[in-house]
Amino acid sequence: MDGFEIRVSSNIKGKGLFATRSFRTRDVILEEDPLVSCQFAWNAAYSYLACDHCMRPLETPEQNARRLACKPDIVLPHADCYEIDLQTITSCDQCNLQYCSEECKQVAKTSYHSLLCYQETDAQHPINVLLDTWKQMHLPPETTSILLIARILAMIQLSKNPEVMIGKVKEFCHRSVSEDAELTHKLLGEQFCEQLSTLRELMNNVVSGEHIQEFLTQEGFNSLMALVGTNGQGIGSSPLALWVKNCLERTMSDDERAQLELFIDRLYQKVEEESGEFINTEGSGLFRLQSACNHSCDPNVEVCFPHGNHRLQLRALKPLMPGDEICISYLDECSLRRSRHSRQKELAQNYLFLCWCQRCVSEASQPECTSEEEMSDNDNDADD
Repeated sequence: MDGFEIRVSSNIKGKGLFATRSFRTRDVILEEDPLVSCQFAWNAAYSYLACDHCMRPLETPEQNARRLACKPDIVLPHADCYEIDLQTITSCDQCNLQYCSEECKQVAKTSYHSLLCYQETDAQHPINVLLDTWKQMHLPPETTSILLIARILAMIQLSKNPEVMIGKVKEFCHRSVSEDAELTHKLLGEQFCEQLSTLRELMNNVVSGEHIQEFLTQEGFNSLMALVGTNGQGIGSSPLALWVKNCLERTMSDDERAQLELFIDRLYQKVEEESGEFINTEGSGLFRLQSACNHSCDPNVEVCFPHGNHRLQLRALKPLMPGDEICISYLDECSLRRSRHSRQKELAQNYLFLCWCQRCVSEASQPECTSEEEMSDNDNDADD
């Protein structure tokens, strides 16, 4: 691996990703495709058109803007700033699921889709029953998809060497049975025991086989649910956002830039009025190298998706030297701005560890919480 390696870390997680050479701010440290990825169920239900394999949007920035703003007459300036070749879109011959290219279609078919091909119009098909049940259990905003598990199991069954594929999956598993149960409880809520049993039974109707029996037991299925809940990396893609980014990077006069920025502000205002905050094609994936990154409340790298699909990039937020551990944040930007107490509470609940990053250590003398956060936490506890 050029520029990084996985080795034992002093972090509680055990292993971590470390730099083996210097990186400057904004340098790309690595890129990788996921072992498996999937669009969120509710995201797909709300007509966010995307390749069923790589999640590349299947609409132009202008089509995207018109749909999100519910204004069919929108015309984007500088339309050449981000182009999507709609001519390469293809679909499965049996179920008509769409792909951005023949390559994605074939990869999906050989990896998992030949076992999971189904008609979306058949309400009684086991996959539709599973998805409908999942959507009632896991309302937006979504954090993972039950189809990730279905695809993992199908990949094992279809693999030329199932044991190797099982090994790749188990690289992500590193917790005890009780920890799996606690994490799954957090993911599914108070009724998780009954829900987990229901999901496992429905999954048995979707995919089965000799190579995946251990994952269809209660303990094995629980482990997979915890795996996708904690290791799943959120994926977001938007032709409109990429168009905006490319437009703003263009060289233009101050007047042109001012007019463009005003147009973009007004466009996003219209989008927000119609679609709220849910404007991206969103899903989740399992990434081997990214999942090796430990958390820091002062991360030195960020996760991004510059190619408009599920291909992940780790980009340096600050200079790194050989031997530095490469750390991302498991928390969103809003949570990172909160006190040490609130960050520690969220990490303990969602990831079962206490953070000892440099920032947390330096803030150890701070009060346990601010009055505002204490009130918010008490309100949340009362709602549980």
